[in-house]
Amino acid sequence: MINAWALAAEVLYGDMDKTYPIINPSEMKLRDKTMKLSEKTLTLLKNFSNINQSILFKQGSSLRTISVMKNILAEVEVEEDFPKDFAIYDLVQFLNNVSLCANPELDFTNESYVKIVDGKHFETEYFFADPSVIVTPPEKTLTLPTEDVCFILDNDTLIRLLKISAVNQCSDLSVVGENGVVKMVVRDKKNDTSTKTGMIVGETDKEFSFNFKVENIKIFPGTYEVVISKKLLARFVNKANNLTYFIALEPDSTFVE
Repeated sequence: MINAWALAAEVLYGDMDKTYPIINPSEMKLRDKTMKLSEKTLTLLKNFSNINQSILFKQGSSLRTISVMKNILAEVEVEEDFPKDFAIYDLVQFLNNVSLCANPELDFTNESYVKIVDGKHFETEYFFADPSVIVTPPEKTLTLPTEDVCFILDNDTLIRLLKISAVNQCSDLSVVGENGVVKMVVRDKKNDTSTKTGMIVGETDKEFSFNFKVENIKIFPGTYEVVISKKLLARFVNKANNLTYFIALEPDSTFVE
């Protein structure tokens, strides 16, 4: 509770600003253009850099990227609120510059670059890219044309399948429906004698073979709700991180009506 007599005395003796400091409007404007990135957001951005080396940040808390081949799209809601639109051509390099700081703060006051500040004695001016040279996601929200198969892909299964692929140099990952179950199968479709490993992830009354290239499964570790459309598009949703990927299937995928 504010003591009225004490307040009157501070006004009389000119000490009010010390107890109740008034923030200068220009200082408030500067604060609106500075921010810090959480470790979680930095890690998500590292994942996005595997999909596309460049990114267009949009004002707000939504981050989106798309691969140059336009067969992978990722989007996430983060805790930070970016103060403006800006493009970064080499996201890995930008993140490496941020990692050089013990306590980095991003200052977006300048229109041409972001200033990466670490305390009072260190700052880097990192220039923005021309957005026209970057492959960016469409403005329209992407949705699946149909939802034909769904299952839960847990983190242990995801990691194990990717390790199996690496060990056996298998380039294909298929979601196969047969004999009442859904299996994720790591294999090399072009080699009939290659090692083939399957893991059951669900049940189904349909027959299908939805094929992905392993190199396109560039998703952040975690558990996903997976929905696949027979129109050759799959959606992977990680609710824990407000994270969604859309990944195109290979043209030789099949679905029995």
